[in-house]
Amino acid sequence: MEFRHLRCFLVLAEELHFGRAAQRLAMTQPPLTMNIQQLEASVGAQLFIRNSRGVALTAAGQAFLPAARALLDQAAEAARQARDVAQGLAGQLQIGFAGAVLYRGLPQMLQAFGQAHPGLRLVLRELSSSEQLIDLVHGRLDVGFVHTTRVPKGFSQILVSSQPFMACLPAHHPAAQAPSLSLDRLQGEPFAIVSRAVSADYHDRILAACADAGHEPEVRLELQHWLSVVSVIGQGLGVGLVPAALAQAGLPGVVFRPLARPLLPYDTHCLSKDGGHHPALLAFLDMVRRTSVALSGG
Repeated sequence: MEFRHLRCFLVLAEELHFGRAAQRLAMTQPPLTMNIQQLEASVGAQLFIRNSRGVALTAAGQAFLPAARALLDQAAEAARQARDVAQGLAGQLQIGFAGAVLYRGLPQMLQAFGQAHPGLRLVLRELSSSEQLIDLVHGRLDVGFVHTTRVPKGFSQILVSSQPFMACLPAHHPAAQAPSLSLDRLQGEPFAIVSRAVSADYHDRILAACADAGHEPEVRLELQHWLSVVSVIGQGLGVGLVPAALAQAGLPGVVFRPLARPLLPYDTHCLSKDGGHHPALLAFLDMVRRTSVALSGG
């Protein structure tokens, strides 16, 4: 049994006339008759009654009709899915992200991409930058949104956004209303900071900036997420330096003030391994590049 046999059967079952069915199938009647005979031999039952009054389905033909239609529909759907995957319109992408990216365009990227490619399933995993690098190396992630400049060889990078650091203070802090803040104003204050294991670059950068200002910060709290840093500051447990986007989180009890002497910016990069990019990943990276033009302005 072949798909051409099923197509001939379905058209003849609809037309119940060999001439009209052959015309729809763009063939002459003898090949149509041969296809039906081959199908009946394969099925082991007569599917049509042919007499002087025309053509009619037998009981076996009527029973075979819905199954034949379903088989052709399934074949067409399988072909469509295969084409969609080949063209990057279907499949699945594993995406890692560090939490601060939620305030720097990632939700908008995902929404826009989902609307353009509804057949693609995006699986999101919140991980630190170092965890993402490990999973990218081992193929457990297709894409990572990371905050690090320490990227191994063999990775492509797209700068997604670049934003300044700001001083994050409890709302009742004496410097909370200052138009800008120099780091020496924070000397002797308890600091909340992301753990070095989570973000070594920015952990070290904050400590170095304080050292340049002439003091070594008293690190009281090392946390796993930037949001946790902001949260404990809002509870009056310390001060910190955080990416500006965290001001959008809306956590209570905190104020954000620009630094009088800006630090190097807090950059977000989209990483993927070089080579072997399948169409779905290429489509996603193209969207990231186009979206990042606006975001990278800080």
